[in-house]
Amino acid sequence: MGGYYRWVNDADFERGLAEAPGFEDEAAIARFLDRLWLERGLSQNTQASYRSDLALFARWLQPRGGSLPAAGEADIKQYLAARRLKARSQARLLSALRQFYRHLHADRQRPDDPTARLESPKLGLRLPKTLGEADVEKLLEAPDVETELGLRDRAMLELMYASGLRVSELVQLPLPRLDLRQGVVQVLGKGGKERLVPMGEPAVEWVGRYIDGARKTLQEGQASDWLFITRRGGPMTRQNFWMLIKRYAQQAGIQATLSPHGLRHAFATHLLEHGADLRILQSLLGHADLSTTQIYTHVAKARLRELHRRHHPRG
Repeated sequence: MGGYYRWVNDADFERGLAEAPGFEDEAAIARFLDRLWLERGLSQNTQASYRSDLALFARWLQPRGGSLPAAGEADIKQYLAARRLKARSQARLLSALRQFYRHLHADRQRPDDPTARLESPKLGLRLPKTLGEADVEKLLEAPDVETELGLRDRAMLELMYASGLRVSELVQLPLPRLDLRQGVVQVLGKGGKERLVPMGEPAVEWVGRYIDGARKTLQEGQASDWLFITRRGGPMTRQNFWMLIKRYAQQAGIQATLSPHGLRHAFATHLLEHGADLRILQSLLGHADLSTTQIYTHVAKARLRELHRRHHPRG
C-alpha cells in the first residue's frame, strides 16, 4: 500500500494531499467544469465541490505514476478504500468522478468509463433537523438589537426564517434586490435561477431598521451593494454566519443541534404544518424538483407524531 494510506481521517488525508506538489490535470478539470457549467448551469458551490474532489484524486494518482484522465476502475477502488469515507461523502465523490469520466467518454477522449460498474452506497432518508416554533422565537430574540451588529444579526435571522433563503443566498444578497414597500426579495438561487419571495411584516420591519440605522454606521461612508455587511463594509461569509447562529443558539439555551440551514428547514416545516401547499413551498424554496421538497412532508409528519405521543392521553 502507498504512503497515503496512513491518513487516519478525512481531514488528515486532505491536508496531506494539499501539501503534495502541484498536479498536471488542472486543465482537464477546468475544461470539464466549463462544459458542465454551460450544459447544466451548476452553482459555484457545486463546481467548487467537484473541483476539490477531482483535484484530490489527481494528487493521489500523481506519485503512483497515474493521471486523472487515464485512471482505471482499480485506481478508483483503491482511492475509495484509502479515503474510508462515510456513505454520503463517498456518494458525492462518486458522483463527481462519474460526471468527469462520462464527459471524457462522450468526447471520445477515452474508450471506456471506469465508473460504469461501480455502485454508489445506499443512503437512508436523511431528514433535516429543524427547530420548533418556540425555539425559533428564542433564537430570533437572542441578538442585542441595541448594537449595530446585533441589529444586523436580528435582521438576517428574521429574513432567513421569513423567506426560507439558503445561507449563501442570504449573505450574498445585494441591497437592490430588496423591495421593502412590496415586502418581497428577489433571490438569485442555484443555477442562476431567480425567484421572488415574500418577506412578511416582522422581517420587513427589522430589515428596514437595520438599513436605516446600523448599516449606515457599518458602511462608514463606503459604498457597498451588499445588504448585510461586516465592519469592513464587505459581505459576510457563510462560515461567519454559521458561527453567529451557533453562538446565538447557545445564548438562547437551545438544546437542538442546528445545521447551517436550520432556519430554512424551520421555514419549510412550519409552513407545511400550517397547511401550505407543497408546490408553493417548492417555488418559495427554489427547488428544481418537487422530490427535493417532499422531504419536508416526512419532517412535518414525524413532528406531528411526536406531538401526538407527548400530549395525547393514549399517545
